[in-house]
Amino acid sequence: MSMQDPFVPTTETSPPPFPAAGAVPPPMPPALPVMGPVVREEDKTLGMLCHLLSIFTGFLGPLILWLVKRDTSPFVDHHGRESLNFQITVFLAMLALVSVTFILIFLLIGIIFIPVIFLLQILVIVAEVMAAVAAQRGDWHRYPFCLRLL
Repeated sequence: MSMQDPFVPTTETSPPPFPAAGAVPPPMPPALPVMGPVVREEDKTLGMLCHLLSIFTGFLGPLILWLVKRDTSPFVDHHGRESLNFQITVFLAMLALVSVTFILIFLLIGIIFIPVIFLLQILVIVAEVMAAVAAQRGDWHRYPFCLRLL
């Protein structure tokens, strides 16, 4: 094996390191799909119920469902926690808003807070329905502006 000076040109032809100008680059290999944990249909339904039950039963429906199924499914555990945390946050917000309204009602300023209470309740129902739809799709939904107590 002979030593060759790297700075001396050789007679061997080697391919250029880059494609020629105007040449079409070779196609990229197909991307591998990114797979998350597979969520069973039963878990999607139970996750959806965690959010929808709260519309009719407050925190009791999601609490019972979460206590029964939290050890068997991480998906139901996540959605049960999210629903309960959201219910606690809404309860505290409503408690504060009703308290301020009750105090200010004597000054006749509190009357403006009554429509705000109804608007907040409508927004809560919309957020719960959106979370239920996300759970049915298999998404790991998180409520915005929610206290994470559980």
